[in-house]
Amino acid sequence: MAEDEGNVRVDSWIWSVRLVKTRALAAAACRAGHVRVNGERAKPAQPLRPGDEVRVREEGYERVVVVKKLIRKRVGAAVAAECLTDQSPPRPPRELVAPVFERDRGAGRPTKRERRDLDQLRRR
Repeated sequence: MAEDEGNVRVDSWIWSVRLVKTRALAAAACRAGHVRVNGERAKPAQPLRPGDEVRVREEGYERVVVVKKLIRKRVGAAVAAECLTDQSPPRPPRELVAPVFERDRGAGRPTKRERRDLDQLRRR
């Protein structure tokens, strides 16, 4: 499954090894600056080489992987795991993640008290 070196796009590779769900999301993440290769911001068409460090930021958490093998097509999870070395720090426990303020759909505008609570929650 190895391809010729330097011929696999970063957006295609992060989709192939299942770091993102779709190729379109991978390209969008690159354009938004959420993907870095060897510390530099990556464009979607940037070529990868074995040994490159790829960082993908998602929902306040950063995945850090090192490219072991280049693949172009999406493969099963077991094969994808052989193509990278995961060096990501462990995810923080859910208790430490900032709480999210949710309102019921159709509940109307927030009251003054709810608005103050929401502003206080956002400042944390």
